[in-house]
Amino acid sequence: MYSILRKWYRGVTRFFFTTRVRLSAKSVGPGLKVNGLSRVSATTELGANVNFNGMVITGKGKVVIGDNFHSGFDCLMITDVHNYDHGAAIPYDDTYRIKDITIADNVWLGSRVLVLGGVTLGEGCIIQAGAVVVGDIPRCAIAGGNPARPFKMRDIEHYERLKALGRFH
Repeated sequence: MYSILRKWYRGVTRFFFTTRVRLSAKSVGPGLKVNGLSRVSATTELGANVNFNGMVITGKGKVVIGDNFHSGFDCLMITDVHNYDHGAAIPYDDTYRIKDITIADNVWLGSRVLVLGGVTLGEGCIIQAGAVVVGDIPRCAIAGGNPARPFKMRDIEHYERLKALGRFH
């Protein structure tokens, strides 16, 4: 009985979370799955087969996420930065500098990853849990740390073979 109720509850919450993201985003491709409480901005564009396990996308900047994206728990993307260099007050004023985020296809973010505005994540890259991404990460790189830096590359031949076979999770 407990397992039936648990599956029912998981299904209801997934439906609620997915519907909330679908209604908030600018566009959503097929196959969206939202398994944890998530919030996206009205300027967010999601590709096909996007999976969130707890994502917050905030700010007025545009966020484009490609196909087959997966995130761990408690991820955050921020596209607005306080105007601290050219503002009318110290430490910052009431204006913001807006920077877009672009995430290519087949990207995986580990849990508690923070992505700041102005970043492009290349196709097939993996970002290690807890990383703070402040700069671009190249295609098929595995990056981590604060600030996130590539420390390894995926096996590109294997990656391309699975991609050609359409083997997406």
